[in-house]
Amino acid sequence: MNTSGVTLRLLDKADKEILKLPRTVKGAFFDFQHKFKTNPHTTGLKLQHLKGDTRLWSARVSDDYRALLIRLADDDWLIVSVKHRKDVYDRLSAGVNHVTGGIEYVDLEVVEDSVLRRLPAPPSAPVVAPEPAKPPELFADWSDTELSDLGVAEPLLPVIRTLTTEDQLLGLIEYAPQLTGEVLLALFDGRSFDEVLDQVTTPVAAAEPVDPADFKAAAQRPATVVTTSDEDLREALEGGDFGRWKAFLHPTQTKLVERRYSGPARVGGGPGTGKTIVALHRVRHLVRQLPPGRDKPVLLTTYNKNLAADLRSRLLELGGEELVARVDVSHVDQLALRTVREAEPGSGKQAMDDSQAVREWRALLDELGEDTWDPEFLHDEWTQVILGQAVATRADYFRARRAGRGRSVTRGERAEIWQLAERFTQRLDRLGRQTWDQVAERAARLEMGREHRILSIARQREEAGGLANVHLQDGSAGWLRYRYRHIIVDEAQDLRPAHWKMLRAMAPREANDLFLVGDTHQRIYKNQVTLGSLGINIRGRSSKLSLSYRTTRQILRSALDVLGETAYDDLDGSQETLAGYRSVLSGKQPAGHSFADWAQEREGIAALIKEWDDNPELSIPHEQIAICVPTNQMAAEVGYTLGLQGIRPVEIRADGPHGDGGVHIGTMFRFKGLEYQRMIIGGVTDGLVPRDAVNLLRTSDPVRFRHEMQRARSLLFVAATRARDSVDVFWHGTPSPFLGPSLTGKR
Repeated sequence: MNTSGVTLRLLDKADKEILKLPRTVKGAFFDFQHKFKTNPHTTGLKLQHLKGDTRLWSARVSDDYRALLIRLADDDWLIVSVKHRKDVYDRLSAGVNHVTGGIEYVDLEVVEDSVLRRLPAPPSAPVVAPEPAKPPELFADWSDTELSDLGVAEPLLPVIRTLTTEDQLLGLIEYAPQLTGEVLLALFDGRSFDEVLDQVTTPVAAAEPVDPADFKAAAQRPATVVTTSDEDLREALEGGDFGRWKAFLHPTQTKLVERRYSGPARVGGGPGTGKTIVALHRVRHLVRQLPPGRDKPVLLTTYNKNLAADLRSRLLELGGEELVARVDVSHVDQLALRTVREAEPGSGKQAMDDSQAVREWRALLDELGEDTWDPEFLHDEWTQVILGQAVATRADYFRARRAGRGRSVTRGERAEIWQLAERFTQRLDRLGRQTWDQVAERAARLEMGREHRILSIARQREEAGGLANVHLQDGSAGWLRYRYRHIIVDEAQDLRPAHWKMLRAMAPREANDLFLVGDTHQRIYKNQVTLGSLGINIRGRSSKLSLSYRTTRQILRSALDVLGETAYDDLDGSQETLAGYRSVLSGKQPAGHSFADWAQEREGIAALIKEWDDNPELSIPHEQIAICVPTNQMAAEVGYTLGLQGIRPVEIRADGPHGDGGVHIGTMFRFKGLEYQRMIIGGVTDGLVPRDAVNLLRTSDPVRFRHEMQRARSLLFVAATRARDSVDVFWHGTPSPFLGPSLTGKR
């Protein structure tokens, strides 16, 4: 334990540099940090000012390596780099960014070397030809003043003026301060000065005037991303790049985590932008403000069991048992079922999912000899209109709005649907079954009833001058309390209307009540809602994250092609866009693989994995490789083919992977919320993605066709953006119409 009072922190990006050090030096670095915090002036550390820069100090890590530090205050130190002793006196720069107010460190020698390494190779033989025209500079259209106003680190401006290719730009960004990289990439991608100022610079600008000489104040700002605890440091250095972004919060994320909201708030953003990380840190922030106690006044919820288990695990890593002890982590259907069983303890009905419910609809129609109605249409009508709007009577159904349902129905047809819905409900009762929509709708009614009674008691108390009405509360004891004080929802786009009604009633309508994160571009279920109509008003309290920490620029471009020009809602009646969505990571282009039939495609998938395994430079642990396909049958067949090739398949089920040490295989639905180094997406064939049944709706039900096509695009988009390093897309026959020419080779 550090008892000297010395604080030693690590600046963001220094960890990336340390990761590349030899293993023995990493070990020496861990020893160094403990020695330094005990007494930084120990003779063996050789702490001294660095020649040429009064702000920088050096200290001995090992015989050959030195730590470079900034002294923020008497006993407050910040490590900005660990370098070989022969490199310590190169051209180094440490300063405070005048826009963000954060500390930035630049090694100009390293940046210039990285840029030079990416120069085009000279021709192998001399060519007698006129001297080619000098290629244009990438940032010739922007002055130094404009780049500086956007937050670009000023010591890098001369290097930036030499850039002529994207490869050189990526070389600079690898070692540049984060804001510099984001600004340059946004300009390179074609955004205007005003767009970059609005989308990239302004969200991270300091709230108060910046003193460039005050490093202590700079270290406290969100723009100076640091880690201080030994645990955080070990995670950052041992986790590698794949987990690195989880250890730090971007300044934009920090502002969202710590902001006080006057009511429900929502954070959107594309895949890998850290929405879940923000949700977890928001939970910790709210728990830290709670009075002491043993209750769980904070709810963290999401749409399925697998994701909820992952959230609990990550929350435990973030704050330990002390944090988890004050939080109810539960997936939303489990929460609804628990609510219903509390109120109706004698009910033993078994819950079933949508696919099982559609099969029961089909069985009912077969028994009745009814062939004029599609079972999927009836199930959607029942869940989205009748249950979704809490329609209790036939007359109410005749008046119910059916916006977005596509096919119009006459009054006579509504009468038929209502009769079929009643028969379906009776059928489920006889079978002792219930759908999750029924559970959610019942839970919503119960919680809304509880809220109504709570508000009635509050009104009685107010009318009585603050005195409680003992008779009104008699028998309820402490039961009539809101279940939670704060509710945080992850993957908000996939919740049902009844879920939202239930959640809204579970917390008092006051500051910091509901905090939602999600992306409607990743909606893979049919739950399309407008939050305002359900009593959840997020207007003026919506924010968006746009920097991806997981997906490379190459994968991102390919994934955005999948979405095309399709319009997506924002959960509140307006349109959602991925404008400004970007990545500073770079990697290989996604690859397309075409085969004549499904059997050959499976063999091709196995051959690609074998190729990786046989190449030491490409080989990675199999659990970091995933294969997703459109159907369960296809997943089983791919697993069988891999097994024949000596590759162990691990099935991804609703509760996660069943086994260790193998390639993960499952349907596209199973991979929501998961991450892998390499993704293989198989069966991306027209008729499977989207499936033939969707295409049949084109003329019979155009609105439903558009919704199903959007859902199919979202599913493929989610699959493609699970990857960090590479995506390989396989198909047989005709490729899916969602695939762009960069994959299929067709224009």
